[in-house]
Amino acid sequence: MYRVLLLPLQAATACYAAALLDYPSVPLPLTSLFDNQAASPTGSSDFDGHGSSFDSQYLPRGAWKYDGINYDLPASWGTGSDNVIANSQVLTLAQTSLAHELHFLYSGDVSGGEFVANFVLNFADNSSQVIQMYARNWWKWPNLNNGAIQTPYHFENNGATKNFNSSQIYQWSTSVFSERALTSITFPPLGTSSPRLHIFAMSLTPSSQPTTPPKPVLSVRQARWTTRWQLIDGVRAQAVEVTLANLLPASSLSPATAVNAQVLVSIDGEGIRTVAPGEVYRLVPADQARLDVFVTGGRTGARATVRLRDVNGGDLGSSGGWEVVPLVERWTPDAALLKTHETPSWVGYNKILIAIPSDNNIAVERGQIWDLTYGEGVVYDDFIPGFTASKFNASEWVDVFDKAGAKYFVLVTKHHDGFALFDTGNTTHRSSVYLGPKRDLVSELFTAAKNEKPNLHRGTYYSLPEWFNPDSAPYGFDSWPGGLAHNAFNSSQLEPYTGRLEIKDYLDDLQLPQMLDLALKYETEIMWCDIGGPNRTLEFAADFYNHAWVQGRQVTINNSECPGTIEGWFANDAKGCGAVPDFDTPEYATFGSTQTQRWESNEGMDPFSYGLNSLTQPSQYKNGTTIVQTLVDIVSKNGNYLLDIGPTAEGEIIAPMMNNLLDAGAWLNYSGHCVYDTAYWFPSSQEVLSGQSIRFTTTPKTFCVIAFSQPSGGMLTVQKRLPILPGDSIRLLGPGGAGAPLSWSVDNETGTTSIVVSNGMVSEGRFEPSSSSPASPALLKPLEGLSFSEQRYQRHFPPIVEKLELLAMGVCYFEFVKF
Repeated sequence: MYRVLLLPLQAATACYAAALLDYPSVPLPLTSLFDNQAASPTGSSDFDGHGSSFDSQYLPRGAWKYDGINYDLPASWGTGSDNVIANSQVLTLAQTSLAHELHFLYSGDVSGGEFVANFVLNFADNSSQVIQMYARNWWKWPNLNNGAIQTPYHFENNGATKNFNSSQIYQWSTSVFSERALTSITFPPLGTSSPRLHIFAMSLTPSSQPTTPPKPVLSVRQARWTTRWQLIDGVRAQAVEVTLANLLPASSLSPATAVNAQVLVSIDGEGIRTVAPGEVYRLVPADQARLDVFVTGGRTGARATVRLRDVNGGDLGSSGGWEVVPLVERWTPDAALLKTHETPSWVGYNKILIAIPSDNNIAVERGQIWDLTYGEGVVYDDFIPGFTASKFNASEWVDVFDKAGAKYFVLVTKHHDGFALFDTGNTTHRSSVYLGPKRDLVSELFTAAKNEKPNLHRGTYYSLPEWFNPDSAPYGFDSWPGGLAHNAFNSSQLEPYTGRLEIKDYLDDLQLPQMLDLALKYETEIMWCDIGGPNRTLEFAADFYNHAWVQGRQVTINNSECPGTIEGWFANDAKGCGAVPDFDTPEYATFGSTQTQRWESNEGMDPFSYGLNSLTQPSQYKNGTTIVQTLVDIVSKNGNYLLDIGPTAEGEIIAPMMNNLLDAGAWLNYSGHCVYDTAYWFPSSQEVLSGQSIRFTTTPKTFCVIAFSQPSGGMLTVQKRLPILPGDSIRLLGPGGAGAPLSWSVDNETGTTSIVVSNGMVSEGRFEPSSSSPASPALLKPLEGLSFSEQRYQRHFPPIVEKLELLAMGVCYFEFVKF
């Protein structure tokens, strides 16, 4: 991969407006298109075409502002149509306009899942732009989708019943190609099988007109007081996330219209002290920069001012009236409070991680396959003695994670079969401490990571429900019924549940104590819960966060822990679960557009399983190139990549998985600057053309262009207008570091950037499989032993990677001058 360095010849002086422009947003009129009623006070509306609807008492009315964006909602709900179902309608703007950003309030109308909806933006010169919304449905089980508007339930059967899943209306914003005047917006067509997309409101942020003399037109898009913090000079300082926008159209790019010198961003207000200012080094027209300002002294009800200064302290402009939300220092089991918790900064910095399933899991469909493979006399718990972990070496594992470029890992500590890899004490003896290996594998791995790789963050996967725990039967649902399993060949015969201890309640005496042990005793930094169902998440999260606060650590919870509940069915247990996640965790997910909410895609290196499958051939595993390209694509869209590997029952990582991890790590070793601690580029995450696929990432001082294939004819051509200015230099990253400056040129009319990259330069940066692995030979065994395939995951799998050869991966980067 290549990366590009922007090195201005000298720092420029800056002169902006004394009062920064308020971030504009103009509601777009949609009422003439409305054709559906989503809400009523009694459930008489029909939002989804099946008699389900929102309860109108929970929906805001009239002029409504969210995330700084103005929307027009119905003055009253339940009196008529209040949204439009997307069906290729054309919304014509009352006045053509150069646009900076579009904003939507929307929802899909089925349960669960996400879907793609493509809007077409039509411009005055008859050109168009497709923008891809990765849309979410109004409720989803078992994972939570957090919307801008949330209701605690929705009506079903025309108001006869209530579904107590939290139901949502979402906000989504997207950048707009700002070089041509926008005239109309064509809505997505109505699919024959996909959910219907409902649009409740839209708003447009217009571009600003260039000034005379030319200068940037800056606006504070957002100043958000977060729950994140950083210890600075012994002081715990709160992070205020500031988004700064340059509202000029992209075509006006020049040294005069761009921020091209270090700008310091601070927060002023009563009692507020900026401990560490944010920094902006470049902000070109049509772009946005996101940065953290660390402060102390915030208090509830106060208002703050965002102030821009040059390096000499000169005032460059300010934006006032921002609401202050002080740092939370004590968490309580209150869903409204816990919902404000967010992903720590280190999760965003560390883009790749590794997940390791527990070695004992046998998740096979019973019946003929079971009979032919194991025989009728074999039951599930017969596999426990075969799980020995006899060759497990925690030091070797964390060394592999580190060499693979992973910055945190997630160990499966208990899967749906209830077998745990940690000391479960008096909750159960169905654990590796009491059965099988007779070892505390979580403790061994976490201790090795703490002592030998202290920068490697530690996480724990934990399944909230269990398949066949007799104590979980009162809380059973769907594929997790609880109660002893019935033998597949003799339904009157119950199978054993080895290791059970007598307890009174599954939630209070097993689930919650085990989760608290992982948090307080083992000190996990990520509680990665799975499936959902009844739980004690509110109590757990409060203790988890408070314990970490006292220790000076920041921890997080994922979103895979929301129960699906119908009225009268575990409603009391359900009300808090899933309301407090920090980040989304879609399986096998890649997006066509940036997702501004923190997310993490998870998938197996094995194309058929999250574990180890003895039938998988070495060539079928994701190779180094597939891992790197998937990682870069996800990172460019604001995500992290959780890659699952499956060890053997003896505790070894097989050679194909090992080598592919190390191949990816070799590339990250010299190109990681464009992956770790990067942010998405606001105008665009990618450029995908015939024969060329490129991704973009940014840091405060660099801009990265990552090409997935070798440039043709010795020239890498990027058709998007990049944030490059005269005097900048472009360099190619390779194993030897950044190469010599490359020749480049820009077509000022179209914005196309052409970079000369000879075949010789590409070969130096070529990503090759490692000829030998530095890992211990004991870990490099051929594929052997019996394992399994989780058939329920097969619907997710991308095409199998058939080839082992690795493509040239080019990274060019611009690095802004260090002032």
